[in-house]
Amino acid sequence: MSGSRPTRVDVDLDAIRHNVRTLKPEDAGLMAVVKADAYGHGDVAVAGAAVEAGATWIGVALVEEGLRLREAGIEAPILVLSEFPPGSEPAAITAGLTPTLYSDAALARLSEAAVGADVGVHVKVDTGMHRVGVYPPEATTAFVDRVVSRGLRLEGLWTHYASSSEDEKTTLVQLECFLGVVADVRAAGHQPALLHTANSGATILYPETHLDLVRTGIAMYGLEPAPGVTDGLGLRPALTWRSTVAMAKRLPAGERVSYGHRYRLDREANVATVPVGYADGYPRILSSRADVLIRGHRCRVAGSVTMDQLIVDCGDLPVDAGDEVVILGAQGEETVSAEEVARLAGTIGYEIVTGIGSRVPRGYR
Repeated sequence: MSGSRPTRVDVDLDAIRHNVRTLKPEDAGLMAVVKADAYGHGDVAVAGAAVEAGATWIGVALVEEGLRLREAGIEAPILVLSEFPPGSEPAAITAGLTPTLYSDAALARLSEAAVGADVGVHVKVDTGMHRVGVYPPEATTAFVDRVVSRGLRLEGLWTHYASSSEDEKTTLVQLECFLGVVADVRAAGHQPALLHTANSGATILYPETHLDLVRTGIAMYGLEPAPGVTDGLGLRPALTWRSTVAMAKRLPAGERVSYGHRYRLDREANVATVPVGYADGYPRILSSRADVLIRGHRCRVAGSVTMDQLIVDCGDLPVDAGDEVVILGAQGEETVSAEEVARLAGTIGYEIVTGIGSRVPRGYR
């Protein structure tokens, strides 16, 4: 089915490579974060391109994501950004996945599974995000003591910023807190090889956060962590979402279209049916609000987005079955960005690209 469907995502791997080279600091390594199927772009292909461009680490959210990359031949170090779930430790260790630790329960399970193996861990510190991590931060040194006493090797210390793209004060307070923890851990005789705090926003805005390694997610895909953050960098969006017109017809003024007849044509118009719907990840809230591109022109989504299809008001634009439709990306002089669609949907670009469904095939160039 995926081989015949006209709706598809095309990912420009040269854009991924360009973005990695642009974002990587001269004096620090770069972790390419490819969780959630590389933010909807396809994890195996993106991870390979990122490593080719100089990424030194890969970051994932799930053990399953790391195992998939290993099975596909990705050999770079892979950090799982949350603790291994109970029972997953043997497979994760065998695959050489690097664990994050911040709780004694996960420490006990990991140390038991790692007997006889050299396992380096990255301890995460909660400096203010308050999602996961050792808390209070002052408890980190004692936790690291327990990690080492259980036969594990402290390879890294890290934290995550709550609002690096929007709030300088909070970001620098978190950095100061983290550096204080590092000083305490070192004073206790531990020497983590890798310190990392910077997500995409911090990588771009605050060089002092780079330390040994930066973790780039959304910016690596050419999207904005927040409005204006990537201005002037020349990052290139890697993803284009395309389809084709399945049917076109001319309707008289006054006709209403799609479920509920909520969209009324105020003049005679060409309308096009496009085989994309909310089951593919195109949000229903975009009904009668968003544009797609046909023949280089913006055309409004007309009426309710349905599960498998949407209808487009093309006005007097000539349109035929088989015409290319760009849902996200550029066509001619026009562009519909993930950020634009996100604003209309009341969300962020991350959710738009990660929400593109698995039944939409991905292609690479």
